Amino acid sequence: MDASDPLCPRPAPVRAVHHETADVFTLILDVSAIPGGAAFAPGQFMMLYVFGVGEAPISISGDARDSRTLAHTIRAVGGVTRALRNLRPGDVLGVRGPYGSAWPVAAARGRDVVIVAGGIGLAPLRPVIYHLLRRREDYGHINICCGARSPGDILYTGELQRWREEGDMQVMVTVDHGDPGWRGQVGVVTELLDRVRCDPANTLAFTCGPEIMMRFTVRKLRELGIAGEAIHVSMERNMHCAVGFCGHCQFGPLFVCKDGPVFPWPRIAPFFGIREL
Repeated sequence: MDASDPLCPRPAPVRAVHHETADVFTLILDVSAIPGGAAFAPGQFMMLYVFGVGEAPISISGDARDSRTLAHTIRAVGGVTRALRNLRPGDVLGVRGPYGSAWPVAAARGRDVVIVAGGIGLAPLRPVIYHLLRRREDYGHINICCGARSPGDILYTGELQRWREEGDMQVMVTVDHGDPGWRGQVGVVTELLDRVRCDPANTLAFTCGPEIMMRFTVRKLRELGIAGEAIHVSMERNMHCAVGFCGHCQFGPLFVCKDGPVFPWPRIAPFFGIREL
């Protein structure tokens, strides 16, 4: 196996499986046997290969400080992701990567930060939050706005509570539909943005979620006075090769796998609202 080949998966055993919601789970992979581990930057993704089934691009949801393990939070929606859900500790899958661009966490130093996540879009933003927590004194106000379909679909509930109580950051959660036990906010995630604490002229914003949610999020952030170039979005497309060869993830003149998945808003704004692009 040629580890220098970007299309060649390397074996990684499953260390643990955590079930987050009814259809979302987190795989913890042991990559300590891979030379150099799997160093990554927040926002990048890996290609996960289930032998005999296929391959899927999955954002990294763990802590970039730990190069010996990789965490991937996955929704079981297709053949490959359902096969990933059936893996157990000790099973081996193939990994290649990391690929793609990253959230500009270094550029956020000394500034306020607004993070807006919709559903499983919190997963690729989780490494950003870990980074901010480790260097909390380097940043101003930190706001985390999370939206989910229902209380049962909220990710990382224990961590959200710890971030709220111990992280010196504002953490707000809303759901589209509550249940009899829900005492939190009901509504779309953009409604939370009216409560963020930030200086719009000195703020960086990161958002990930369904494209329609990101479109309205960017509109609201702009209404708050945050400059377009200070807004970054993470895109999802059907990526097959991850290195810009196959063209499956083309978005206008760009390729999400190698030009993204994280983009500054002005770079993709002209194409974002075009139907079926």
